[in-house]
Amino acid sequence: MSAFTPSRKNRRSLFWDRFATVCFYGLGAVIMLFIFWLLFTILSRGLPWITPQFLVKLPEEIDAGGGIGPMLFNSFYVLFLSLLISLPIGVGAGIYMAEYAPKNKFTEVLRICVESLASVPSIVFGLLGLAIFAEYFGIGLTILGGAVSLAFLNLPMLARVTEEAIRAVPNDLRNAAFALGTTKYQSIRTVVIPVAMNAIITGVCLVAGRAFGESAVILLTAGLSTSGAMWDFNLFSPGETLAVHLWYVQSEAIVEDARQIADMSAAVLVFIVLLINLVFRVPLWFNNRKVKR
Repeated sequence: MSAFTPSRKNRRSLFWDRFATVCFYGLGAVIMLFIFWLLFTILSRGLPWITPQFLVKLPEEIDAGGGIGPMLFNSFYVLFLSLLISLPIGVGAGIYMAEYAPKNKFTEVLRICVESLASVPSIVFGLLGLAIFAEYFGIGLTILGGAVSLAFLNLPMLARVTEEAIRAVPNDLRNAAFALGTTKYQSIRTVVIPVAMNAIITGVCLVAGRAFGESAVILLTAGLSTSGAMWDFNLFSPGETLAVHLWYVQSEAIVEDARQIADMSAAVLVFIVLLINLVFRVPLWFNNRKVKR
């Protein structure tokens, strides 16, 4: 037998390696096909009939031809407010847990608590927001309550994603920065965070998409109605969002074109979530270009 002839064991290993490769590629192809089919089905039913008037018009309760203007504005407004609250706190907490927190039982318990909160159903945060804003403070169902409750929902995931991204940065980079005479804060700001930025922005992207399409939290804290104005920046106004409106139109609306409005609303919702992912990818592209240079 030639020295280059594979043994029986090696042939079996080679067979299973190729078999596993084919299976994983096939599984990935099936998942991609399912995602494309799902997106095509939702977008094809709604996008061809969407008009600029539909995006800015007020909704109708009885007559056909209503729009989604206030709900679309509330969706972006609540998303902006929730990120404004959750980003500094969540990213800061992740940096603290990865770089400054001492390694003891308290921080381990704290980390377990954060991981547990990240997996809590969103309706629990909605009930918490309802208890705090509607019952304790007595301000009712408002945009402020919805935004803060969404921030509560996003904080655990942001903190965990940031912590894991910071921990994934090699220690050699930190040591090199310290060797150049930088302080700990300077090394984090100029070395660690730029290297971990891709993973952090990916986490922010996931959080933003989840917040934009969230309905349970908004339904319990911001309500099922709007003030009736297209551009209402009042934090104490009711804040029905597009996701909540989609649920309402699909389940309880009595207008004759409710099904068409639901299809168009679903298409707008999916399209904007895809657009949010694309917008958050732009900083990643610029960051990758800087790293390559």
